Amino acid sequence: MVSSVKAATSLGRSGLQDWIIQRISAVVLAVYSLYIFYFLLTIPSFSFQLWQALFQDEFFRVMSLLALVSLLLHAWIGLWTVSTDYIKPPAIRFLFQSLLILFCLSCLIWGVQILWGL
Repeated sequence: MVSSVKAATSLGRSGLQDWIIQRISAVVLAVYSLYIFYFLLTIPSFSFQLWQALFQDEFFRVMSLLALVSLLLHAWIGLWTVSTDYIKPPAIRFLFQSLLILFCLSCLIWGVQILWGL
């Protein structure tokens, strides 16, 4: 019974898939962060117009969305693992995981609205 609950509530179908998703999302976040740091270090002067121009580029918007999705997947898997390990009462764990899902979905919707102005 525990394995069926685990399969129904975890992101991947197995712990290995969750582990792979977390590693890939960590790499995506690392590359995105390095690009942002490189961009900030190499520009002569920072301005709002330059930042706005960066986010007008379609490729950068897609990469930003990919980074946001990676962050949310990484957070969900990590916090799901922590909650199943440390929150023992099922009702409290369910509440925590439900609120976490709502938070992640809200951040995703908000991020899409910010990136594409929807």
